[in-house]
Amino acid sequence: MGSTYEILGRTFKPHQLALGTLGFLSLIVMPNPFAAKKEKVVDIKAGSKEEEQFIKAYLEKHTT
Repeated sequence: MGSTYEILGRTFKPHQLALGTLGFLSLIVMPNPFAAKKEKVVDIKAGSKEEEQFIKAYLEKHTT
């Protein structure tokens, strides 16, 4: 039929190499779905220490 490539003593057809390359690259590029996610932290910009404490208490009370 056509050309084949011999790699490490095995014979591969061009479409096998193409599919292997695409599969390998997709594994490298895709993010890991099982990786631990970092918790988002919001910086509180308050005018005073009391205001900052009030905001923290409010958020603790009203978030789930």
